[in-house]
Amino acid sequence: MDLTTRYLGLTLSNPLILGASPLVDDLEAVRRAEDSGAAAIVMHSLFEEQITMEHGAARALASHDESFAEALYFRPYRTEFALDPDRYLEQIRRIKDAVRIPLIASLNGATNARWLEYARLMDQAGADALELNVYRVATNPDESAVSVERTTVEMLTTVKAQTRLPVAVKLSPFYTSLPHFAQQLATAHADGLVLFNRFYQPDIDLDELEVSHRLELSSSSELLLRLRWLAILSAQVDLTYGVTGGVHSAADAVKAVMAGADGVQLVSEILKHGLHRFAEIRNDLADWLEGHGYHSLAQARRRMNLAHCPDPSVYERANYLRVLGSRRTTTAPPR
Repeated sequence: MDLTTRYLGLTLSNPLILGASPLVDDLEAVRRAEDSGAAAIVMHSLFEEQITMEHGAARALASHDESFAEALYFRPYRTEFALDPDRYLEQIRRIKDAVRIPLIASLNGATNARWLEYARLMDQAGADALELNVYRVATNPDESAVSVERTTVEMLTTVKAQTRLPVAVKLSPFYTSLPHFAQQLATAHADGLVLFNRFYQPDIDLDELEVSHRLELSSSSELLLRLRWLAILSAQVDLTYGVTGGVHSAADAVKAVMAGADGVQLVSEILKHGLHRFAEIRNDLADWLEGHGYHSLAQARRRMNLAHCPDPSVYERANYLRVLGSRRTTTAPPR
């Protein structure tokens, strides 16, 4: 079975990618990921806050503690996964020496500033592609949605000026018109989009009267939001698409590919059950395709997106109405 796919201009032996996680700090784990069938590796992010602190800024890393999953690896009191900017670049070189599969570096921040120059240094260190991981919590009522999106486009433009590497923008789902924003990023020469960042929302500890956080791994239910937007965007905006969050099985991977994904990132499943899951999911993926009459992954790709599925309205408002109508039908009292 031909499982090859093109992702960010890279030819991958299959769509399964080790997503951003602390595993990339361990070269033995990186080697085992390759041996188990991972077709590419995404490094965890180098954060804007790390870079600006390195160059004398006084902001604390803890400012994003409750914002997103990767920040858990960079709190000052959690140093086991921390890589300062120089060590991050060195780890890129070490991983490239250790494995043959492509390595995708990651920059994570929210402002269009000099820290983005690290895209050039990641390129020089040997990365094969780059994720620009953008996350902002817009708390100022005077800041418009247009301004938030404009800053992201400007960040992409700055990164593209620093490197010839293919660049994927990793987004949250929280945009009023995601297709319009995706088209803006395509016009600004993004090579791909990654859907979506997983955010760990802050909780409140009622005993201590403190804001607290919990690290919770994903479940397959989280894939549903990603499937909808993969299906909508891949039919209308000409980019390559990665999915991250909610892929735990070959069935999940098939759904993502049929909705529009070119690359499928796994993290939680690997952290829960081990790197051998790459081989198992890859084999199950091949078996599913063969069992359903496909000769290659390419035949299944985007088969169920907005342009090709039998009923495109299921990705739009009609699905909402049908689900609610179905619930009323099943809960109605008997006559």
